[in-house]
Order: sequence, then C-alpha cells, then structure tokens
Amino acid sequence: MDIESIGSNLQRDRHGIFVTKHKKDVSYPENGHATCFQIENDSFWFNHRNTCIEHVIQNHPFEGALLDIGGGNGFVSAMLQARGYEVVLLEPGYEGAFNARTKRGVNHVLCATLEECGFAPSSFGAIGLFDVIEHIREDREFLRSLKPVLKPSGMLYLTVPCHAWLWSQSDIDAGHFRRHTSVTMRRLLEPDFDIEYLSYFFAPLVIPQLAFRALPYRVGAGRHKNAENARAHGTRKGLTTRTISRLLRVEATKIARNRSLRFGSSCLVAARLR
Repeated sequence: MDIESIGSNLQRDRHGIFVTKHKKDVSYPENGHATCFQIENDSFWFNHRNTCIEHVIQNHPFEGALLDIGGGNGFVSAMLQARGYEVVLLEPGYEGAFNARTKRGVNHVLCATLEECGFAPSSFGAIGLFDVIEHIREDREFLRSLKPVLKPSGMLYLTVPCHAWLWSQSDIDAGHFRRHTSVTMRRLLEPDFDIEYLSYFFAPLVIPQLAFRALPYRVGAGRHKNAENARAHGTRKGLTTRTISRLLRVEATKIARNRSLRFGSSCLVAARLR
C-alpha cells in the first residue's frame, strides 16, 4: 500500500514511521505502551484476544486493507500481517508506533490521529478498534468520523471492556471513560453500522476481576500495579493461569464457530457500514 497516496499530511521518518507535525492529546497513560510491551507476548489475555479477533475476521471478512486504530505496540497488526492481511497501524503515541515498526515488524505504521492523517475517501476495507473506544469521550462522534475512510460496506471490528459493575482503579489508570454492554454497543453502532456478530468473551475473568479489582476499588483498597499486571495477564505461570487458559481455549472454539456468548468481561463486535 502506498501510504503517501492516501494520506495528505504524512511523511516518513528515519525509522520508517509515517508522522505528522501536530499531535493531539489522547486518553492513555504515558508509560502504557512500555508496560504492555513487557507482557503482551506471554499474556493469555492478549493472546486470547488475538485468537478471537482472527476468528471473527475469518467469519466476517473484508476486502482491501485494515486500519488498526490505536494499535499500540502492534500486537494485533503483526498477527494479522502474518496471516496475510494488509494492515496499516495508526497509533498516536510514538513509543507504541516505534515498537510496532522496529520490534514487531509491522510494515505500515502511522504515528498520528485519524484526523491528522487526511485520508482519502474509501481508503480502507476495514477498521479495527481493539480496546480503543473506551478511551474516547465522544465515542459516537468518533465512530461517525470513520465512515468517510471506509469503503462501501466496509467492516468495523471492535473489542471493548464490559459492565459498569466491573469498573475499578485499573480502568482509571488505563484512561477509560466507560465500560460497555451488548445493549450499549448496539445503541452506539446501529445508527451507522449493521451488526453481523456481537459476543461477550473472557468469561473466566469476570469473577477474578470482580473479586480482585472491582470490589477492592469500591472499598478503597489498592493493589500493587506490577503484581496486578502479572495476575491479570498470567505472566506468572501457575495452576490458575493454566486453568484459565484451558477455559479460554474452549471459548475461542465457540467463537470460531460463530457462536455468540452471553457472558464475559469484554465484548467483541463485527459490523458492516450501511
């Protein structure tokens, strides 16, 4: 893909990353990419999310290139690229863009916001928002801004954290504005998109998140972030991690069969532009 032919406000830097001069603030912690990069490869959470994203895209395919907005260190983009998809990663934080380009080998990396790029109309066959829209205060307006850059009947793939009763300090630290449900996702998307697939996932994590995050947050108890990251992502291998991983494999098999699950701590959506 010739990035310069579809983006009017982009130039390549010495690392091969397309950048713009003017940057906007985003609701994401400054050290968020470094923290994620340390755990992504060994995290059952990131790996399970990748597996489920791949299954949904296979079941609800697109034509052309996919724009991975807010793609961070490129964990999703690198996986999709390895599966033969053409992917463009759009990441406003330079640390994440640098990791994606130089450490994960993502071919097309843009360090900018969507508005800054100046994309030509109908540039992409699909857009991915993988745990992104919860960071955007005006999410409905943002989703509408995607329509011009999507091809007719283009696909939108999303993952979001779910259930307000699971809200915790982890959401605040991550820069979240909200957690969704299947109902709020339909309400958010259906003015502009036809939902082809909507499912909860990460069901085995609901009780642990409630017990170790949400309830302690409600009573004002804090947790050490490094210990919390290791526990939440299973980077410290043990019986609990192995058990959860087995349960997640069962869940992934159901999603691969295009079954919608009614319970989970996150939501996964495939929607087509009207």
